[in-house]
Amino acid sequence: MSHLNHFGAKGDGKADDTAAIQHFIEQCDGHVALPRGDYRITKPLEIDLSRLGRTAISGTGGVASLIMDGPGPAIRLIGTHGGTADPNSFKPGVWAMERMPTVSAIEIVGAHDEADGIELSGTMQPTLSGVFIRQCRYGVHLVKRNRNVLIADSHIYHGRGPAIGIYFDGVNLHQTNIVGCHISYCRHAGIKIQRSEIRNFQVTGCDIEYNFDETAPDSADVWIDARESTVREGTIASCTIQAKRSPGGANVRIEGSDDPASRKAGLWTIAGNVIQSQETNLLLRSCRGVVVTGNSFCSGYERNIVIEKCRNIVVGSNTLDYNPDYKGDRVDGITVRGSSGINLHGLIVESARAGSAESGGAIEVFDSSEIAIANCQVFDPLHRGLHLDGVRNAQVSNCAVHCRQPQATMREAVLLRRTSRDVLLPGNLLARGTAGDVTVE
Repeated sequence: MSHLNHFGAKGDGKADDTAAIQHFIEQCDGHVALPRGDYRITKPLEIDLSRLGRTAISGTGGVASLIMDGPGPAIRLIGTHGGTADPNSFKPGVWAMERMPTVSAIEIVGAHDEADGIELSGTMQPTLSGVFIRQCRYGVHLVKRNRNVLIADSHIYHGRGPAIGIYFDGVNLHQTNIVGCHISYCRHAGIKIQRSEIRNFQVTGCDIEYNFDETAPDSADVWIDARESTVREGTIASCTIQAKRSPGGANVRIEGSDDPASRKAGLWTIAGNVIQSQETNLLLRSCRGVVVTGNSFCSGYERNIVIEKCRNIVVGSNTLDYNPDYKGDRVDGITVRGSSGINLHGLIVESARAGSAESGGAIEVFDSSEIAIANCQVFDPLHRGLHLDGVRNAQVSNCAVHCRQPQATMREAVLLRRTSRDVLLPGNLLARGTAGDVTVE
């Protein structure tokens, strides 16, 4: 077995160890084991799997650190797989030489403004485990084509500049699992998909926090951007996702192109998460076939949930509450706009400040059709419980709007405006506000 010190690497954090480590990669037996040390590099360490064969890079229990003092990724894994995940689509050489390249138990630190952590291109079954990446522009950068990606038990932290923790950048990819990771303090996005064709995308059991930028618009902890592509069949489950308010920011943001059928982004499940403290907790725009259930939403400074130009969305059995320990000008509540086939049920909405004396409320639906709102409880809304405006083929049933504060400010429980005769309100328990219980204009 070859040892890195035979190739002249210093590991003192000062000398340029790029050539020594690259020579080690070229000559070793496929297990690139870096002993304890701080290895400064100025160019990417490239692993051409079709030429070098099966390769694993290990930091020997996390005691080795790569300091990337140049542009580009510290580690670049390059494969040639051009098929799908179907075993019959594999060329024999991919199984023999390229399967499951692994990076584990290593720290990567960016020391250059364009330094990245790990880049994956053309790989099959790449496995990143126990990796600590910090101060990088992109923590993990996926490009071109990859299949069956596994990122587990890793820390991607404190990115450099407008950073992205895990970036799916113009990639064609099926089957990705991101499991048990901390992805925090990356100012543009914790996880971002952009210009990519992706299916089967799972984020489970992660802590995704404080990925926000108070000085720039449109940051998100999880940002699925399918405006130029299609991203379908995904799950975000059992995660804690929280940040601080930033302009146009969202904890979770999924958006497709402005397509009447909302085909670009969809077939997603968002379940069992704690999602809180951003301008919008969850933004769905031009999506189709999304189920949101069993989540705890909190402190949406504009809204908890915004649904725009979507089709066939189910939001059920969630709490939309506030944390009494946190101060701030939260607004909370749900807005649905320009959508159809929307089912809101089993929600508890507490003390929402959404709307105004003239319009809006804790649950507000505008210019939409085929709406079902059932078995929801709205407590102490500042202005009103529900506002339906320009809505048709809708039913609000078995809901309760209660005012429990001694100085209630609610004007009415339900306001209907520009609605047709096919809007039904059976079986509701509605408190009377200063303007009545139900107002129909």
